[in-house]
Formats: sequence, structure tokens, C-alpha cells
Amino acid sequence: MEQTVEAVRAMIRCGAPHQHVCLNAAKAVELDSNPDLVRAVAQCDLISVDGQAVVWASRLLGAPVPERVAGIDLFVRLLEEAAAHALPVYLLGARQEVVDKVLQVAAERWPSLLVAGARSGYWTPEQEADVVAEVAASGAQLLFLAIPSPRKELFLERHGQALGVPFRMGVGGSFDVLAGVTRRAPVWAQKSGLEWCFRLLQEPRRMARRYLVGNASFLRLTLRHRIGL
Repeated sequence: MEQTVEAVRAMIRCGAPHQHVCLNAAKAVELDSNPDLVRAVAQCDLISVDGQAVVWASRLLGAPVPERVAGIDLFVRLLEEAAAHALPVYLLGARQEVVDKVLQVAAERWPSLLVAGARSGYWTPEQEADVVAEVAASGAQLLFLAIPSPRKELFLERHGQALGVPFRMGVGGSFDVLAGVTRRAPVWAQKSGLEWCFRLLQEPRRMARRYLVGNASFLRLTLRHRIGL
């Protein structure tokens, strides 16, 4: 985690636009069949493994990653960092009521946090240029984007330079967790790789396909690479 945070500090000091991406099992499966996502991820400056299954797969395939850096943990850690060093942040994504709750929670936990702007993740194609211009004009040093994959990766790749933010990161459902809309799995579940079970129990209708079908696809993908097919 600290190595990742230090890399983010260096990117912000540099001032040029940089992009981070979290890699989990679902995204690995999507990468296997989506060349647009492959291109977007390949251009990222920093990749973290967010998913115990990917950590285990990396060991099985002989290229072990040092540790899992969960997106929600990195998001919270960077909010702390931004508050401590007066780095303005922009919060983009989720439903507006969730964004409002995140702003409330952030103000309580980090009173010194500078929020350059915030808005929901719902916009039409015709509004997209205005969203980009709004972020670019905000003066934010960090952009956190909470919309689904692969939409968020493609949005950040498409508008990276125009956004003009030194560090941009897709945070998936992290706004929902920080706002208290969804609960984080217990630590024991996180460490044992069962966090997906906890989320499936919370949101069975929305998460069933992602985890039941997606996990099986990730297992097949891992075995395919393991035996060299």
C-alpha cells in the first residue's frame, strides 16, 4: 500500500496526467475479450491488484504480486493524503444522493479535505464534453471516478489529457461503501478471498452473474494460461 501511495505522490508532483487502474477477476475476464479495455489498461501508469483471486492466480502462474491493494482502501488512504496535504479532489460517479452522502462523510472524517467538485455518474453522450470541461476547470489534483467497468477505464483513456488532472483513478463501488449504502466484508473474509460471497449475499440480483459466472470464467482463464493453451 505505501509503495502505491508513494507512486501517487510522485505522479502528483510531476503534474502531468497519470491514470491508475485496479485489476480484479472480473476485469481480467473482460480483458480477455475486450480489445478496447486492453488498450485502455495498457496505457495506465499504475496498476494495483484488487482481488485475492488475482493474487492467488499470480502465484500459480509464477509471477507473484507483492500484495492485494483493495480499491476502497487505496481510495480512503488517498483521501487522507489529500486532506493532509491540501490536494483538491473531484468526486465523479454513482447516484447523486450517494455523492451527497460521501461529501457529508468526508467532511466529518477529514475536515480539511478540499473538494474541487462533485457530481453524479449519470450523463448523456451530449453532456460528456461538459463533464470533462467541468473537471478540467476545477483545479483538482486527484479525480475519483465511480462508474462501472469498462466504461470508467474507457472514459479516462478517452479524456485523460483533456481532464488535466495529475492523478485519476476508477473506484468502482467505493462511493457506496464510504456512504454506507453497502457494507464492507469483515477482515477475515477479505483475507480469505471470500469478500465476493459477502457482496453476493448483500446484492444477489446485481452480483450473481458477476461472481458466479465471472469467477468460473476467471478460473478457466487462469488454468488456460497455466497449462499454456
